[in-house]
Amino acid sequence: MKELVEYIARSIASQPDEVKVSEEEGEDGRIILRLEVAPEDKGKVIGRQGRVAQSIRVLLRVAAVKRGTRATLEIV
Repeated sequence: MKELVEYIARSIASQPDEVKVSEEEGEDGRIILRLEVAPEDKGKVIGRQGRVAQSIRVLLRVAAVKRGTRATLEIV
């Protein structure tokens, strides 16, 4: 799932080398992915009214359900 988010973010960002995704497990078994991008790419990744970020979260949720787990995405 980390690779999926990283691939999507690198495709959108104008500085793909600045994209970093970290993964950790929450106390309830949920996987938390933190996406870090360059400051000038943050608007691209979030999108107008958060539509791009919401789409990434939907794809992440689908991938998580296929693996039988739950996942959330935080953009920092």
